Amino acid sequence: MNFTPYWLDTAPAFRSAAAGDVEGHYDVAVIGAGLTGLSAAIRAARDGASVLMLEAGRVAGEASGRNGGQCNTGLATDYAGLVERFGTTAARCLHDAYTAAVTDVEHLVSDEAIDCDFRRCGKLKLAAKPAHFRSLAAAHTLMNDAFGAHTTLFDASGIRDEIGSDTFHGGLLMPDAAQLHVGRFGIGLAEAAARRGATIHEHTPLTGIDKNGTRHRLATPRGNASADQVIMATGASRHGPLGWYRRRIVPVGSFIVVTEVLGRETLDRLLKKRRNYVTSRLIGHYFRATPDDRLLFGGRARFSMSGGRADEKAGAILKHGIRTTFPELEAVGIDYCWGGLVDMTRDRLPRAGRHDGIHYAMGYSGHGVQMAVYMGGVLADRVAGRADRNPFRELAWPAIPGHFGTPWFLPAVGAWYRLKDRFQ
Repeated sequence: MNFTPYWLDTAPAFRSAAAGDVEGHYDVAVIGAGLTGLSAAIRAARDGASVLMLEAGRVAGEASGRNGGQCNTGLATDYAGLVERFGTTAARCLHDAYTAAVTDVEHLVSDEAIDCDFRRCGKLKLAAKPAHFRSLAAAHTLMNDAFGAHTTLFDASGIRDEIGSDTFHGGLLMPDAAQLHVGRFGIGLAEAAARRGATIHEHTPLTGIDKNGTRHRLATPRGNASADQVIMATGASRHGPLGWYRRRIVPVGSFIVVTEVLGRETLDRLLKKRRNYVTSRLIGHYFRATPDDRLLFGGRARFSMSGGRADEKAGAILKHGIRTTFPELEAVGIDYCWGGLVDMTRDRLPRAGRHDGIHYAMGYSGHGVQMAVYMGGVLADRVAGRADRNPFRELAWPAIPGHFGTPWFLPAVGAWYRLKDRFQ
């Protein structure tokens, strides 16, 4: 079994990393070469800015290359609760940003000619219990009436035309969602940023940052540089002087397995429309077909950090999930198994703004493929002095009480979610 993420293992190598020391002065420094940072770097470089990128590992090597490859519309929060909290107008603004974010990804793929199997496929949320179907029906009415979302509701009989499983009691289709090969997409973004002039240093963590007049001084193990403006695009990174962000982000492990090649005939029975699929449980699953006819199947299999033995244990849990969902795959082989960290906020809404003169965007809470790209563009607009399109600018972001970066409370949260899944 390969414990390298499928997306990274099947993506080309990044050929344009900078060699030599970190030095010089730049208009914009971007910390983190995931999808947020790469999107920001491309837009800033298009504007004519000199751009420095510092990445602690490899380009698109963490959350940006370890997810399910789903590029979905729709938020990670309950729509009725969203309306109750913000009102219909503000809630629709947030909803529309997620929809626009998928289009933003589509435009970047086209504009930069990135070969990443992008396709509009729709997202199907699957009701794991009859009560969950009733909740999806209510969401269907609210989303169509208040947000103009054009969703389609399938009952228990109709869902059989969508998915070859007897497990589900219906589903809600959000038609504008897309999927892509995120490994090739990330590398494509990085090559595009370098082609437009960005200097990208891999394996170069930020170790210190301070301000000298109007300039930010950046320290790394490979030398120092300075920049007029800094974009922090680090997500749940454990590297560097990021204490203020770590107190507000909960890094939650998410785990994925990818099967052996199944073939088109099998996938035609199981995933007839090749959509993005998400189940309705709190500790649920997400899955899709890969471009080479495998099944990718993921979820919060364990409430722990990713790495080593934790990934292997989660893989066994996910294989059981495959057997439960698709009994005919009981004996299927697993070729890939990996984990990654999701940058969760307390209310599962992203945060973006400015702290101590540094621009930031993170906290995508499992919806990062499209929102990272979108918010990277928003940050590039801000540093260029254009109108602020940040849909999250009014949201407060207090520190989580008792949280200083290591999520000691995850086992208790997992137990609570399992209990709720059992009785709700």
